[in-house]
Amino acid sequence: MYHYDANIALEELKEDAVLPNPVHVRDMMLRAKLSPDRSLELNRLFVEYQRQFGELLKVGKELLSHLVSE
Repeated sequence: MYHYDANIALEELKEDAVLPNPVHVRDMMLRAKLSPDRSLELNRLFVEYQRQFGELLKVGKELLSHLVSE
């Protein structure tokens, strides 16, 4: 389970093309021992990841709702 292991999450992403939930990515970041500069850098990336993840969820829901109604 990738929830708390970034290596497994990356491996699963390569194999299954499944994006980890932003909550789990945030937990991975909190568990990592990051310098303040690295933490800021990764937080900026995380915010972008979270934004795009939300947008993709909306698109996915719309796509699935169309498929269900067919």
